[in-house]
Amino acid sequence: MTRVRSNADLLASTAQLVAIPSVSRHESGLADHVARELARHPWLEVTRVGDNVVARTAAGRERRLVVAGHLDTVPSAGDDGPRVEDDAVWGLGACDMKGGVAVILDLAATCAEPAVDVTWCLYAREEVGREENGLLELWRERPDLLVADAAVVCEPTDSHVEAGCQGSVRAEFHLGGIRAHVARPFTGRNAIHRLAPLLERVASWRGRTVEIDGCEYAEQLQAVSVSGGVAGNVVPDHAVLTVNHRFAPDHDASAARRLLLDLTDGLFDEALGDHLAFVDWADGAPPALGHPLLAALVERSGHRPRAKLGWTDVATMWAHGIPATNFGPGDPQLAHHPDEHVTRASLERSREVLGGLIAHGA
Repeated sequence: MTRVRSNADLLASTAQLVAIPSVSRHESGLADHVARELARHPWLEVTRVGDNVVARTAAGRERRLVVAGHLDTVPSAGDDGPRVEDDAVWGLGACDMKGGVAVILDLAATCAEPAVDVTWCLYAREEVGREENGLLELWRERPDLLVADAAVVCEPTDSHVEAGCQGSVRAEFHLGGIRAHVARPFTGRNAIHRLAPLLERVASWRGRTVEIDGCEYAEQLQAVSVSGGVAGNVVPDHAVLTVNHRFAPDHDASAARRLLLDLTDGLFDEALGDHLAFVDWADGAPPALGHPLLAALVERSGHRPRAKLGWTDVATMWAHGIPATNFGPGDPQLAHHPDEHVTRASLERSREVLGGLIAHGA
């Protein structure tokens, strides 16, 4: 496999990025750094929209590839770092996904004459509510910057192609009750107790495992929050169960919402104000590996593609008509983990594979 030549130490570059705090909604410092680095290269046209930075080549190639990564991290759990040891860099965002950003910056600096035109896209607020997503901001404000034939989102995949992504729905089951003194609960109705059969249905739910183009998407349903209660001596008259449902990309969010509504069959009491509220939702994306650039990425990776278990902005690209896949350094199971880290080997492997695609095309 042809290697993209670079003198950069990707481990040191990742550590430098980890050292710049960029918790969601506070990415401006990292956006400043990324914009300065990209502006060093005369073959790139750099545009900043808020805390999103886009750099584009204009070599007149037949195809254009978007290579994207988010700048933000989840909130700190005391693991800010960076710490470099055992040929790995540890710290908040090292895996998800400042390692991927380091690879992007290095390839942008070294691929001055790519076989495909490249749009390097570094965007804000991926780790918070979808309505705040920086990639959506770019589609609203400057869609011309993102027009392309295919896209690679550099989420951590351990340098495997993780195709498509699951859809996601977050919903709240609101159950009512009647207040009473806890010494005389028979005069009221306990809303928290009414959650029990619903929780049992959620806990015992078994989702589908759906195979699409050789990739298996396992559906999940999890209770993520329970709230309710007024005071320590009052039977509660309201309780809320929040769930998160991840569904295979052969279904859309409407089908997922119907499934959640079916869970309430026989349990809701309209007289008590029971209702289901959908907080946020997003469709998934199919594998879409038939595109020549994405098929070439699979071949260069040397591994069979696997399904992306989780939602990523591959779905955002797909929703705008661009086939996309996930590919980047770092073990995806370490994302948001207290021991989050990325290894030198993973960084260099991702640079080699993605760099080969950009240097030689399909």
